[in-house]
Amino acid sequence: MGFFGVLEDHKLPHVPGTVILNEQSAHSEDVTAGLKHGKGRNSHIVLVPQPSEDPNDPLNWSQGKKLAIMIIVGFGSILYASTVGPLLNASLLVLSIDFNKSIGDITLISGYQLLVVGGSGPFVCAAGRKWGKRPMLLLSALLGLLGSVIVSATNSYTGLLAGRIIQGGCTSAFESLVVAMIGDLYFVHERGIYMGWIQFILGCSSNFSSVVCGAVTNHLGWKYLFHFMVLCIGIQIILMFLFCPETTYIRDRRYDIDELADENLANLAAVEARHERALDLDPHGDGEKGGAGLEKVATVDTMSSSRRRTYRKKTFWQSTAVFTGTYSHDPWLKLLLAPFAVCTNLVVLWCVICTGTVVAMYVAQAYVLAQIFSYPPYNLSPEGVGYLSLGPFVGGTLGSLAMGATIDPVIRWASKRNKGIYEPEYRLIPMVGGLLAGTGLVVFGVLCQDLRSYYATATAHGLALFGILCIAVPASSYILDAYREMGNEVFIANMVFKNFVFYSLSYFVNDWTAKSGPKVVFGTFGAIAYGFMLTAPLVYVFGKRYRSFWARHNVVEKLGIKTHAEI
Repeated sequence: MGFFGVLEDHKLPHVPGTVILNEQSAHSEDVTAGLKHGKGRNSHIVLVPQPSEDPNDPLNWSQGKKLAIMIIVGFGSILYASTVGPLLNASLLVLSIDFNKSIGDITLISGYQLLVVGGSGPFVCAAGRKWGKRPMLLLSALLGLLGSVIVSATNSYTGLLAGRIIQGGCTSAFESLVVAMIGDLYFVHERGIYMGWIQFILGCSSNFSSVVCGAVTNHLGWKYLFHFMVLCIGIQIILMFLFCPETTYIRDRRYDIDELADENLANLAAVEARHERALDLDPHGDGEKGGAGLEKVATVDTMSSSRRRTYRKKTFWQSTAVFTGTYSHDPWLKLLLAPFAVCTNLVVLWCVICTGTVVAMYVAQAYVLAQIFSYPPYNLSPEGVGYLSLGPFVGGTLGSLAMGATIDPVIRWASKRNKGIYEPEYRLIPMVGGLLAGTGLVVFGVLCQDLRSYYATATAHGLALFGILCIAVPASSYILDAYREMGNEVFIANMVFKNFVFYSLSYFVNDWTAKSGPKVVFGTFGAIAYGFMLTAPLVYVFGKRYRSFWARHNVVEKLGIKTHAEI
């Protein structure tokens, strides 16, 4: 048995996902000394995956460039994935009166939008795998702009519905491909904080937008929500076009030491050594010693020492190209089926259902806020309903900070005590905080049923979101480390499932709450959340053995579907 209860596998010499992270604790200097390492206090950390010698490899980009990309694309996720969906949550009663429709009919508009989000997911995944993430992000942003322009100019229920449906096309890429981008840009020991950041954006920044949206609706009218969206989207599109190059990259497979069943570190170290000798012999030629020349030109070994390839760094304007080539030669149908095929992996299926369902429960809370608090004894205005989202915003912020501060240090701590060996299952240790999700949901329902102070209900709402992030961040990080080659497809599958659940809830959660009361509704949701937490230890304990089983019986590969870029 490995450290802290992870069961060892005895079928493969090396299980994909298991890597040497801390060479000092692993005493593996003889094997790993020739590989690339972190810098400064992380100099003992072996970089996983190993970056290539190509200056255009996203793993080789500067930390400033990577951070700029994450900020700009994260801004897009705030707009398209976090704000577009709940944009009208605080305005449901106002829209109901303006269009002479029931609150259920207005909620259903968001339901149709979510149906588009879920339905477009496989196409976004297929196109992203085929042509890269950048074209999909730009196209999605343009759909968000078009939908916002339509709604800002309409005066009818039909126009509102049409604009919101078009807006639905902007969400998929910024809810799923953005998560997979973390694996494109960052090494294993760096991903946790960015995963926490993205989950903060997807999970709780929508709460702050609800606060702002409620105030805007109350003072300026709901149309101004879309006027402001047009302005923000326009700025984001310009920034993304200029400063967010393509992050999908076709890397020699032997550099992806976290994905291989035969990592062959000695061979990779030998290639690195040959490259270093070439630099020593020609310090002012194709690759200058110390990495300076690497910024422009690098000549390196590829699959054999007899075959060399020269890389030139792209210019700024070359990096702004919308299309940068074809990254997969698989037929379109196979690419469309890939998000569903990866769910034949039981751990992937667990992650998709677990994280998608708990986030949907939180969204159900947002669906009923106006229904509960716009009427006696609360009688809150749209602005007041929006302020209720401060509770989950604070809870989500604390949850994201807690995960960001602990999830990477935890894996370093666990790897050090596991003789320097990193197991992706260590990502699941902070998931114990997910017990607060069920508690928050149950308490929220009870407080609403008993008409308690909205300060108390907002606190319970925040507690639920804190716990939900303690589930979503570790589970998503685990999948990204354990099955990174399927990252695009997994997060698309998660997004599709989640949004179809959202759509289903929009049909009945308001009526269910009115008929049975919030205590029954959220008590049920809380029990489901507790049930998911009971399954997490099974994944943790048996996860490595299942990774070995999957490497030996990969159903996706047997179907002829490739889920990673190939040379």
